[in-house]
This record gives sequence, C-alpha cells and structure tokens, in this order.
Amino acid sequence: MRITQEMVDGLPGRPETARPDLLQYLGRELTVIAWLWARTVKSPNPAFAHADVPLASTFMLSTKVGKMTYVEPIIEGDRYQFTVRVGMPKDKETAENGTKLGRGAHFQCLLSGGPIPSQYIYSEAQAGRMGSRLLAIVALVDRGRIYLDPVEKHEIIARQAVPDWKPDVEMPSNPRWFSPPLYGLKTYGDLFTDRQLVALNTFSDLIAEAREKILHDSKGASLSNDPTPLAEGGTGSQAYADSIAVYLSLGLSRLSDAQNSLCQWGPGADQTQHLFRRQAIPMVWDFAESSIFSGAAGDLVTSLGSMCRVLDSLIVMSAGFSVQADAQSQSISNGKIISTDPPYYDNIGYADLSDFFYVWIRRSVHPLFKTLYSTLAVPKAAELVATPYRHNGKENAEKFFLSGMTKAMHKIAEQTHDAFPVSIYYAFKQAETESDEGTSSTGWETFLDAVIEAGFGITGTLPMRTERQSRSISIGTNALASSIVLVCRKRPEDAPIATRREFVQALEAELAPALRNLQRGNIAPVDLAQASIGPGMAVYTRYSKVLDAEGNALTVKQALALINEKLDTVLAEQEGDFDADTRWALAWFEQVGFAEGEYGLAETLSKAKNTSVQGMVDSGAVKSGAGKVRLLRPEELPADWTPEADVRLTEWEIVHQLIRALNASGEIRAAELVARLGRRADTARELAYRLYILCERKKRAQEALAYNALVQSWPEIQRLASEQESRPVQPQQTSMFS
Repeated sequence: MRITQEMVDGLPGRPETARPDLLQYLGRELTVIAWLWARTVKSPNPAFAHADVPLASTFMLSTKVGKMTYVEPIIEGDRYQFTVRVGMPKDKETAENGTKLGRGAHFQCLLSGGPIPSQYIYSEAQAGRMGSRLLAIVALVDRGRIYLDPVEKHEIIARQAVPDWKPDVEMPSNPRWFSPPLYGLKTYGDLFTDRQLVALNTFSDLIAEAREKILHDSKGASLSNDPTPLAEGGTGSQAYADSIAVYLSLGLSRLSDAQNSLCQWGPGADQTQHLFRRQAIPMVWDFAESSIFSGAAGDLVTSLGSMCRVLDSLIVMSAGFSVQADAQSQSISNGKIISTDPPYYDNIGYADLSDFFYVWIRRSVHPLFKTLYSTLAVPKAAELVATPYRHNGKENAEKFFLSGMTKAMHKIAEQTHDAFPVSIYYAFKQAETESDEGTSSTGWETFLDAVIEAGFGITGTLPMRTERQSRSISIGTNALASSIVLVCRKRPEDAPIATRREFVQALEAELAPALRNLQRGNIAPVDLAQASIGPGMAVYTRYSKVLDAEGNALTVKQALALINEKLDTVLAEQEGDFDADTRWALAWFEQVGFAEGEYGLAETLSKAKNTSVQGMVDSGAVKSGAGKVRLLRPEELPADWTPEADVRLTEWEIVHQLIRALNASGEIRAAELVARLGRRADTARELAYRLYILCERKKRAQEALAYNALVQSWPEIQRLASEQESRPVQPQQTSMFS
C-alpha cells in the first residue's frame, strides 16, 4: 500500500485530521498486515433507517505508551466516515467503548445517539442483514505498526472474493460455548470472510499437490518404495508423503484459528489475537482480518513456523503409537501405572468445539484416512460430558456423566497396578452453589461420587502448576493456576463405618495442618479451595460409610459442604495471628472493600476489635473525614515507606505496601521490604490468602488478582530477599558530625 500526500493531509477541509507522522513514509509501499472491520446493522431510528451503523466494541487501535492511536468517526448529517487519529483521545471513555453500551448485544446508533435494542440486533442478524464496514488498515513499518484510514478500494476488493466451498456443519445451539448462532452465524463456514475462505480452500487443495510432489521426490531418496499408506502402518515413501500431508493439514487447521472473523485486534500488543483464547466460540463485533502473506501474526508462514520449531526440538528416542479406546470398556490399563486427565463434568465441550478444526483437516486428508474421517463432523454421542442439550436436560446429563465416569473409574480400579497409586488430574474450579446443606460444587460432587463408587479412597492432593500465568485466575470462570491431582488407592474392603461427629472431629484435627502445608508450599490462593478437597476427602473416603444421627449415609455433597465450612473456619482462626488493627481492617474490608463507609459503624467495629479508627488513621492505612471512613488502596500508600520507621506496623499495611511495591517496581523492591520485615512477612502472606478467599466470595476480581499475584511471586521475592540479607554491608566514610 503506497503512502500518498492525501493520506498525510487528512480529510479534505479538516486540517485536524492531518497525519504528519506519515511524512517519513511518503511514497513508500508498505505491507498491509491486517484490515480491521466492524459489523453493522441498519439504524433502528426511522430518520437513519437507510444507514448501516457500526457495532464497534472499541475505537482504540493501539494503547501502547507513546503510540496511542484510535479511530474517530466523522459524522456529516446522515453519513459518517472513519479517520485514524494519533495521540490521546479527547474523550478517552468513548474511544475505549466504541458504540457499545454494555455486555452482550447492547450498542448505540452512531448517527442518532439512541440505543440499539439487543432484540433488534438479534432479528437483523437472524434475517441475514448484518454487514461489515472497514474501520482501519494496519501496515508494517520499520519500528512496528502504523494505522491508516480505511480505503474504499480495499473494501471493494475484499467483497469480490467468491469461495467455491465453505464448511456447512452447523454449530450447536448452546450459547455457553457458541454465541455466534444467536446472530445468524449458524455454520462453521459462516465464521470466515469470503476472502479467508478462498485462502483456506486454496491451501487445502495445495496439500494434495504437495503430497504428490513429496511422494515423487521421496522415491528417488533412501526411503523404500513400500506402497503401504500411513493409515495401514506403512513406513516407506508412501507413508512419508502421507505424514507430511498430515502435518500440513494440522498447520492449515491452526491457521484457521487466526484466519476467521472472530479474531480481535489486540491494542496492547498491536497484533491479531487468535480465536481460541479460551475453550469457546464467542461473538465478536469488530474483528481483525490478517493478511495471510504479511509475515506477521496470523499469516501462513508464522503459523507453520511455530509448528516447525516444535518438531525441530522433539527428540525421537523410539517409535511410538497411540490407541483409541472407550474408557468404560478398555483393557489397555491392565497392570499398569495410571495417570489420567478425565473430562471436567460440563466445563468444556471438546467434541463440539473440535468441529471448527475437523472440517478443515477432513477436507485436506480424508482420502488418506477414510475410516478416521468417515463422518462429516466429530462423533459426539459417547463423549463423557454433562451436556444438557445433548441429553434432554440437566438431570439426564448429570446421570449420563455419573454413570459413564463410574464405569470408567471401575475399569481403572480393577486394572491398576496394586503397588502404585492412581493419579487423576482435575483442573475444574469449584463453581460454588449455596444450599441448605452448605457450599458445594456439582462438578466436583459428581466426579468424586464416581471415584468413590468405583472403590477408590483419596489419599491426598498434589497441586501442580500447569497453566500459563495469563490463565491463572478468572473470578467466576473455571480457570486455575494449577491442576489439582487427586492421589487415589483402592479402599480396603474392611474400611470402618464412622459417625458424622467422628468425621467432623477428624476433619478438624487434620485439615488445619494440611492447609498449613499447602500454604508453606506456596499454593496459589486461587487453588486453595480446590486443593483442600484432597485432605478433606482423604478423611471421608477412609471410611466405608459416614452415617448421620438418623443413620443415613452422608453424601459427597454434604461432605464437600463440611470441608468448605472447615476451610473457612481454619482461615478465620489464622486471624488470631494478626494484630488488632489488621483484624479490624479485615472485617471492614469484608463489608465495604475499599469503598467509603459510615464513621459510626467503623468506630463500633474498632471497639470490638480492641483498636480505634483514629489510631489506624495515624498509622497511614485509613482515611477519615466528613463522617466517612475508607481503607487506602495500595497505590495510595506512601512510596517512601519503611517498616523501621512505622511506629504502628500492621500486617494489613505490610501486605498492601508489598502489593504497591510489586506493582510499581517489581519483585526486587518487594524483596527489599521483605528483607527488612523478617518473620512478620510470613504472617502477612497468610493474610493475602485470607483476603483472596474473601474477594473471591465477594466477586471482587481486581483485588483478588493483586493478592493472588503477591503469593505467586513469593518464592522469587524470598529468594531475592535472602540474597540481599547475605550481601556484606559495605563500609562508608562518614564525617565527624554525621
């Protein structure tokens, strides 16, 4: 794309839209790496009913410091156009929110300013009247990316593409994982622009051609001319060519993850974000269409290159093979050590989501693996997931999952090697529900029911860090920092029967030290509730039954509720280690967070905690005035704070000063404070656990992130603190009167 004088001058008659930053590129041909689009619908306002108005969730293009760029809509009567502006927006909130008014399909009309009802967007989309409009163009320059005004010619070219095939497999009607069907995008083919379909079809066709070329070349090399294909166990030239075709088809399916109309532009990273950042296909209103030959994220070479780097680093020590078998009837685990990662109740619909990739792989290599790809879509009926829409309701789905998981666990229990435990990965976050019986989780209940019914006893829990930090915490979703590994052994046939009182007494005796060990092992706060299930269920499953006062067996649901209750009790008991000011701050924070509260209530609470509001104001942790009281946020605390100079040092202040230092200056500055704090730093870490659990219950995501991050950074902070403590003090020259 050539940079012209007209681009530098900006819109005619609007000097404020001039782009002097483009002068250095005048006359140069720049490589376009992406086109940024917004979906559109006709305005619901009768005065503008002829106009397609944008559904844009943001107008920000880049949020990098010193490179901030955004789209500004220029409205002229009943028309509008977009222009790219560089610098801080005059109205930052509007630029960040685009035309979006809230979650879901809630927008406002760019021309009239009135709201666009979500039901109107549904009906327009279902009728096939949702379109798209070019917002901006992204080009590659020497020092990164540059953003350009939309060009009509580029929009016309994009609309001229005509694919000769598109996947017609329908997406399931399940908004939890698939929201595009609500907006008229019903098949997997509907998730791609016509230009993207043309490109993906072309690459798919080229795989067969590449295989023929590889087969021809390999026959003249050292490979045997064995005609047996890879699907039948061949190892010669035929199988070699098939193998390359498989890799290329996987590369194509990976490319489809970055070449679809649900990829968003990341203004913080200045690049296209792929679709599957989580296991779902959500609706996207403004999307990035990456140039497939740009050399940037989302293009063919980048996608294949990342796969090649993995293959280059693999060390092949011996031949391997895989076997597909039904877990409920398999025999391959007989006499072996078993470690398994089972389905997580209703958390992820792998089979449904796999269709997105399956349709492209099948198109490319179906002739080579006709049995494997005999169906048009991925088989789903036997998938062991509690999917209500597949089993006519939630109750039937739960029964299906429990029955299938119990059979699978029975098989494992029957066949596992007696000398070794079975380890089961379960990275499913407790989605807590309240009932008369207490706090529990259907996913965990049903899974543990199956494990216990199969004859296993749970002997412990091993939290293992398996997730990337970007997924390590998500309030209200099923993201964990770790996978929770349940360690199981066959329960002895002569296991005793216990009363509910005996079970509770054993819980009280064993859960507290187990949690202390987990905290000493620096488990992330986000994982603490899940990890506590292990030692709790270890008590429950050592008995053949636990009977209540009426002689009824205590269910897994009731046992989980008791474990969660004791977890809260243990964490509350740790408050006894905190000073009076911290106990007040903890109780106040539970009520109002960092918001303001009434002075009278704060003073009453302070008397109960044997402290005073004025004393905490003097300590620098609280602000009071005009009859209101509030806790200071970490960023409001003084940056020159030192524990030695603090005459009223509290665990509350320590935790939030550490968070302030960690956020502002990283782990080195936090380590400097820890080195000065000594043993009190460990007590403050206990407070961070307590605060995280509290924030999770109260749905305070931002605060929870801070406490979780502090604990996760603790090992490195301690290491750096130890280095500072062991560093010899350098003598300094002083004057007589220093």
